Amino acid sequence: MPTEVPEFDCLVFIGRFQPPHLGHLAVIHEALRQARQVIVLVGSAWQARSLRNPWRFDERQAMLRGCFDEDDNARLAIVPLLDALYNNDVWVRDVQRKVRDIAGPHHARLPRIGLIGASRGQSSYYLSLFPQWESVSVPLVEGITASRIRERLFRSPSSAADYLSTGATHDLPPGVCEALRDFVDGDAHRQLLEEQQLLDQYRQAWAKAPYPPIFVTVNAVVVQSGHVLLVKRTAAPGKGLLALPGGFINPHERLLDACLRELRERVRLKVPEPVLKGSLRGQRLFDEPHRSWRGRTLAEAFYFALRPDQNLPRLKPVKGGDHARWVPLAELEPESLFEDHFFIIQNFLGLPADFGGA
Repeated sequence: MPTEVPEFDCLVFIGRFQPPHLGHLAVIHEALRQARQVIVLVGSAWQARSLRNPWRFDERQAMLRGCFDEDDNARLAIVPLLDALYNNDVWVRDVQRKVRDIAGPHHARLPRIGLIGASRGQSSYYLSLFPQWESVSVPLVEGITASRIRERLFRSPSSAADYLSTGATHDLPPGVCEALRDFVDGDAHRQLLEEQQLLDQYRQAWAKAPYPPIFVTVNAVVVQSGHVLLVKRTAAPGKGLLALPGGFINPHERLLDACLRELRERVRLKVPEPVLKGSLRGQRLFDEPHRSWRGRTLAEAFYFALRPDQNLPRLKPVKGGDHARWVPLAELEPESLFEDHFFIIQNFLGLPADFGGA
């Protein structure tokens, strides 16, 4: 029998795969049936571990590869994709470049490229960002969501064990189940369980509020001579990660005043307040719905560009507080920063979005 000629040169599937489940596999299998090559762009790459992003890119890549045989893997390109939370144009450009570099023209003609996804996940929003590509929709596998799987895995140690020994086979491929069994025995899972317990306590404190709470915080992006001021978190959530100085505002405090107070009290930055105010170069509200582990949290960030100097301003240690330090901009990596703080810095300083090739 003649071999069926694929309709597409390349189909592109974008997702976070936290973790890869049977719904994802249904899309990829259909893509392999319709296209010569399939590009799987794995979002939220290089992010620090969190309850929303528990697995690093290399772990998700290995789980995905383990679901396919050698022939299918030869036609699969699994590529990391960094989020660009506050700049769609940067994110779209990154997607376009990765697909261009992998798909490329074949035999002096432009390849036929499509964007594939489950009927619910393949949102018109994504399609509007890539009008040059065709759309392929795959029927949704009902009853499987990554968020529900994560909830079972991080509710408690017993919940994770029970899920992986019973119900997981209805949601996950066997190889992914095996990888997750190894994961729940490790330190990363224990740390995320601790964060889940803190989050549960946090939510319980607000359980009787008449409306879901919305929190307002401030952050300071202080830059001098190619360095940015950061603090190293000493407690969960995000223990060990770097973060921008900041915190919650007081009830009768203006946002800029709250930011200056945090710099004065939390990191003891030895720069006079009039100098800081004179160095203010911008501010912006950061409101991505999933940006904070606490829930709906809005952050107003202020960008201070201090005059270059051979000596960076002194920082006085605060007893019992986070440890402040000046970090060279060249050493910033998304996976070492708390929540969306890398993207806040990126917004003001224009740091590159692409940390990995195809």
